[in-house]
Amino acid sequence: MASKVYFTKDISQEGLLKIYEVLGAKLKGKVAVKISSGEPGGKHFLNPQLIKPLVNKLNGTIVECNTAYKGRRHNSKDHWEAIREHGFLDIAPCDILDEDGEKALPVKGGIQLRENFVGDHIDKYDSMLVLSHFKGHVAGGFGGAIKNIAIGVASSRGKTLVHTAGTTDDLKLAWSGDQNAFLESMADAFKSVVEYMGKENFAYVSVANNLSVDCDCDSHPAPPQMADIGIFASLDPVALDWACVDAVYASKDEGKAALIERMESRNAFLTLEAAQKHGLGQKEYELVNIDL
Repeated sequence: MASKVYFTKDISQEGLLKIYEVLGAKLKGKVAVKISSGEPGGKHFLNPQLIKPLVNKLNGTIVECNTAYKGRRHNSKDHWEAIREHGFLDIAPCDILDEDGEKALPVKGGIQLRENFVGDHIDKYDSMLVLSHFKGHVAGGFGGAIKNIAIGVASSRGKTLVHTAGTTDDLKLAWSGDQNAFLESMADAFKSVVEYMGKENFAYVSVANNLSVDCDCDSHPAPPQMADIGIFASLDPVALDWACVDAVYASKDEGKAALIERMESRNAFLTLEAAQKHGLGQKEYELVNIDL
């Protein structure tokens, strides 16, 4: 049976609340809301005011981890300042998951990884809303729900290990790993987090706006060349990411060519194929337009 992916063109507070309600997720206990806090200099990260009502509805805590590159989110002190500057502390409590350390999660049946290192504050949470900004990415081709967990929940050292398929935690070598091994490692890392917290304790919402070829981790991202698409939501992260990708291809906007080239040139869909092999979701989905 195909997975359901819900869609609305309404990129607004009301649109986010509505699509989450239609999704019917049952997030329990203390809820983490995983976003990208955005590298200072960039402006494409999810607007705090856009997500505020949904985060507050869940009584959620916005969570992030430190980066594996030298910037203003590489250490907790600077990262907290970036979170404050970007307005996230104004809307909800926030938590840098690896501020006090990391923990190893086993990757059972991993393609590349045998363990994944995540921020140890993960144990403070019972469930997670993966609230992603869908866009391009210089290494992964695109960033969506799977990357938001695979890289986003990894500690700073863990990110380096994912990028290098577990071969080194030397930050200087983080971007020197084999491309396909990196893409498969993201699926492995994602698997470890979902299995640790429990598949039933996740819900996924992706906002396809500000569709730059570059990620929110870029301090000087390229300007978007195509128009915003809308909001997608699913309980199946693989189907959700595929739906976002398919929407780019289906767009009548000629500006889509840059994002398509970015995805194809990085062999981006290998991560989704690996995640499906892991049983984390499927490519087949039914798109339900809630605007109709």
